[in-house]
Amino acid sequence: MKNLVIIGASELQLPLIERANDLGYSTHVFAWRDGAVGLDKMARFYDIDIKDVDKIYNIVKGLNPVGVCTIASDLANITVHKLASRLNLPHNSEHCLKVSTNKYAMRKELYNHKILCPKFLITDTDEIDIQNMNFPIIVKPTDRSGSRAITKVKDSSELKGAIIRARDISFEKKAIVEEYIEGDEYSAECISQNGVHYLLNITKKFTTGSPHFIETGHLEPAGLSDEDIGKIRDTIFKALDALDIKLGASHSEFKYSREDKIVHIIEIGSRMGGDFIGSSLVRFSTGYDYLKMVIDCAVGNDILVEKTLSPVYPYVCVKYCFDYNDIKLIQSIDSKNIIDKHISKLKNYEFKNVLDSSTRFGYAIMHFDKKEEALEVLNK
Repeated sequence: MKNLVIIGASELQLPLIERANDLGYSTHVFAWRDGAVGLDKMARFYDIDIKDVDKIYNIVKGLNPVGVCTIASDLANITVHKLASRLNLPHNSEHCLKVSTNKYAMRKELYNHKILCPKFLITDTDEIDIQNMNFPIIVKPTDRSGSRAITKVKDSSELKGAIIRARDISFEKKAIVEEYIEGDEYSAECISQNGVHYLLNITKKFTTGSPHFIETGHLEPAGLSDEDIGKIRDTIFKALDALDIKLGASHSEFKYSREDKIVHIIEIGSRMGGDFIGSSLVRFSTGYDYLKMVIDCAVGNDILVEKTLSPVYPYVCVKYCFDYNDIKLIQSIDSKNIIDKHISKLKNYEFKNVLDSSTRFGYAIMHFDKKEEALEVLNK
């Protein structure tokens, strides 16, 4: 058997595990048991802290794996890189790992390569001199994902509390402070091999808005013109080069103004986007086998950037549940439009407050013939 090591076993990792099984790999999955899904679909599950690289390495070196991979997680991506490096398996550079998993290091690298991004500062204390920045300001931890502890700050009275929240949840106990950029938010889903980049699709992002900007849904395709897509592609590919992302999936979040054709990079991950963007939206809106490309990159196979999968739909979206109204909305959608859905069983629908992406309690992945139909769902 071809042993493939996968780091992470959350709901977002399950499509990767299932696709690897389909391709004939023996899946050895390392994750915390709490929150792990699909245990019956793995060749073997290892209940190990994914940050304990030494412990995982001592096990996987005896498996003689053909590759190590993950999707949708910066934390898992760090472990994947360290394992692949020790095992002499395909991986990006150490520099790439540093600048694509730390928001401050990323900002500095993009700035040094003259790629447009907001003004930014870093702090490991409660206070900061914002110098020549203008409000509103965005505060977030330097090294977390999933909308954790992100706050839009309107004035100086809110700044200290936002910094403390971001710093406390950060692994390195630091917060990045940057100017807020107006405009619609998108993400570019790419795959790279040997430094050659391919744009697979662009996603339109929907959020709760100020102050925490938690994702409520995503739509593909984004409905941009060929001219817009060309401008975005050029900027994103330059940013991928700047961050030394030469291998595997990448998820580039940006804001774009159609009027002045300016792309502002928000952040870029050297891994597939979460929220089923890469694993489902790209697959069902384009026919690209994105998961297979990720696996092929991890094991050293040449990727096939062709639209090989069916069915493909005109518009595909994911809608997340935040309250009972969202559940009722999803229940009202015709079943023929539902690709997949899951709603947590909470007693009497006593919903906890959604604080970030990890605390949302359900989703539905849907397809529609018209963009307006998808927007009607996503805008509610």
